[in-house]
Amino acid sequence: MTTEEEKATAPAGSVRRGFVGRLSWGLADQAASSISNFAVGIYVARSLGVTAFGVFSLAWVTYGVVLNVSRGLATDPLVVRFSGVSDASWRGAVARSSGTALGVGAAIGAACLLVGLALGGRVGPAFACLGVMLPGLLLQDAWRYAFFAAGTGRKAFVNDVVWGVALVPAMVVAARVGSVAAFVLAWGASATVAAAYGCVQSGILPRAARARAWLREQRDLGYRYLVENVSLSGASQLRAYGLGAIAGVGAVGAVRGAELLLGPFLAVLMGLSLVTVAEAARVLRRSPHRLGGFCLLLGGGQAVAALLWGGALLLIPDRLGELVLGDVWHSAAQLIVPVTLGVAGAGLGTGAAAGLRALAAARRSLRCQLFASACYVTGGLGGAALAGTVGSAWGVAAATLAGSAVWWLQLRSALREHLKEPIPEVRTS
Repeated sequence: MTTEEEKATAPAGSVRRGFVGRLSWGLADQAASSISNFAVGIYVARSLGVTAFGVFSLAWVTYGVVLNVSRGLATDPLVVRFSGVSDASWRGAVARSSGTALGVGAAIGAACLLVGLALGGRVGPAFACLGVMLPGLLLQDAWRYAFFAAGTGRKAFVNDVVWGVALVPAMVVAARVGSVAAFVLAWGASATVAAAYGCVQSGILPRAARARAWLREQRDLGYRYLVENVSLSGASQLRAYGLGAIAGVGAVGAVRGAELLLGPFLAVLMGLSLVTVAEAARVLRRSPHRLGGFCLLLGGGQAVAALLWGGALLLIPDRLGELVLGDVWHSAAQLIVPVTLGVAGAGLGTGAAAGLRALAAARRSLRCQLFASACYVTGGLGGAALAGTVGSAWGVAAATLAGSAVWWLQLRSALREHLKEPIPEVRTS
């Protein structure tokens, strides 16, 4: 009997315990990631003020775009096709996948460095430093995906803890320097420490020379996921740049401040595919008819949790808010309600997105993401033109809810098609 057959015939209790264990490590890892991201944002906001924090936020958003390029080409196909496979298949795929992530970081990092040097001013140094740090940042993220694909989320959690610990002295040094560039370097250098530790944890060295082979093997998924991911993060970047042009860089800092208040859920949404796509793929192989319910529970749970958290934020007194965000608090507090609704809508849609990824329905998920991204940019910039920062936040909230509805319509159609067809053999090499 093969390993997959053994898993398929395992007792329900054993399967459930395995899922709970993997999900628990996933939640622990996301908690570690959330705390690190939240701490960085709060520390930078309090240290630099709203305008300089806006510059840092532009670098952060740009990193998000590059991260999604790496995920689309390198790690999303890994999670879809190499979750729960044999160790030999996993190790070979991880070497190629992590090498691809490293190559993406080096190539785009070089371009970012040149752009930053050419820009100068306040923004240029931050982008130049981001370019230097991108290879380490992307490799660290690649290890997290690899560990969750193998079902060893504990290692991903430990890796994120290492990053968090390394952040502490790095941020102290950056605060003494007192520039945006210093904070970007501190953030990236600590990620590079965790990326190097990931090589020790896995016993695998990234094979950048095999990146071309990986791209060729995964081209049916990779390039669609690339467009899908970049449209998501690209829309966020366009909204940030457009908002800065329409309402000023301070408006970008205000939006980022409001997002920090929802930080735990935004961080979960950003990295949710670490756990959910791999688990959805396992559910699909074992019990295809349960995939829809799994996705609904996943998305609905996130939406409810985001609404509860947003409701709690509305009760925070100004004195406590100022203690957390400093001068950024007053502008960010006005955006809590629309940002919360946007996060809740995104959380609901993430459940459907995980199902489409597990089904390898790349065309459908691409369609959904392009529609959602177009709505996001239109709502964000249209709202900014009509009513400034607050209008932009409400426009994004409406766009996110509309996009979520489309994700669920596409998942329903994909599930109907899949249940009418025989389950394809899982690709393991």
